[in-house]
Amino acid sequence: EGTPVQLIVNRKGETEPRVITVETDLWLYGIEADVVAQYIERRQAPAPAMSWDDSLGNMRALDQWRQSIGLIYESEKPQNIQPIHGKPVRPSAQHRMRYGRIAGVELPVSRLVMGVDNQCAPPHVAVMFDEFFTLGGNTFDCAYIYGGGRCEQALGGWIAARALRSQVVILDKGGHTPYCDPASITRQHKESLERLQTDYVDLYMLHRDNPDLPVDELIGVLNDHVAAGTIKAIGVSNWSLPRIDAANAWAKANGKVGIAAVSNNFSLARMVNPVWPGCISASDPESRAWFLRTQIPLMPWSSQARGFFVPGRAAPQLTDDHELVEAWYSDENFQRQQRVFELAQKRNVLPINIALAFVLKQPFPTFPLIGPRTLRELHTSLPALDVELTPDELQWLNLEN
Repeated sequence: EGTPVQLIVNRKGETEPRVITVETDLWLYGIEADVVAQYIERRQAPAPAMSWDDSLGNMRALDQWRQSIGLIYESEKPQNIQPIHGKPVRPSAQHRMRYGRIAGVELPVSRLVMGVDNQCAPPHVAVMFDEFFTLGGNTFDCAYIYGGGRCEQALGGWIAARALRSQVVILDKGGHTPYCDPASITRQHKESLERLQTDYVDLYMLHRDNPDLPVDELIGVLNDHVAAGTIKAIGVSNWSLPRIDAANAWAKANGKVGIAAVSNNFSLARMVNPVWPGCISASDPESRAWFLRTQIPLMPWSSQARGFFVPGRAAPQLTDDHELVEAWYSDENFQRQQRVFELAQKRNVLPINIALAFVLKQPFPTFPLIGPRTLRELHTSLPALDVELTPDELQWLNLEN
């Protein structure tokens, strides 16, 4: 039965809350349902109805509140979360994912790699990872330090719940500064395996280098784990090219497994200053020439320059995102940005599709890491796989002609 409804509104600039009373004989939730039905095709009812942003904001606030007190419902545990469509998760027959090979990794590796650096809540993980796998993505990038270990746990929980271990490629990282030494690497690797609920990782990378140690100590301990079967292939992240050359030379001379893949930054926008201490970019001409010569696969992080090519996200006058400004703001990068916008308009695609296609279409193997926070961000990244860029366009975008 309908009852009067009182709304307490706190408006910015007003010292006292305003009380609005709505007199109605209708059922409160019936009013909500009727308004939704009336305006569903327009996707938004007019004020004073809640906006989508308001509703999503309330959900985020409730999620954060529950997370702060550790409240997890039984239905939200990884083993109890069912796919939205109620069917086993499998790649769609119509997916357009592309694949490549990395030495030592048994499965083909999807050209786009899902970054697992922010997804910790099992319901969110299930929706995002289910969709990525349905779209043909089979490779996930995680690390010992992400989320204090919760990201590895979330990835492992999803893989176990979906029984997909034999169908996915796990790229895991450990040995971040100041724990890049043989003993710490071994300890972290063992703990990561427990979190991931697996006996092995397909590709294990050192998250940082330790120049104070000779390369044989670092590559040697990774080879010990390869021999034990807990690592299939070795990689490094944020290593200088001379150190990689030295590591592979030592491995070849001593009959050991060398570095099969590298994860340094690479994007159309060149990193002006490191995003984090110890970060190394491979966007300069010398690094690109090295990857062209060696054909060692590059799995670049921040492959889309952290949103630099999203219109309005990185306008020259914006300074609210300190990391974006410090890492990517330069006159040359804004010139690249304008060329991306121009070509995107001609191709009728999003600018980020052009920027990501630049990474995908290099004359050496690339497997860009992407970090979508929402399904929409995931869906807007995938079209880059179908964007073709000629060598002349690659040079033009990079201000080389």
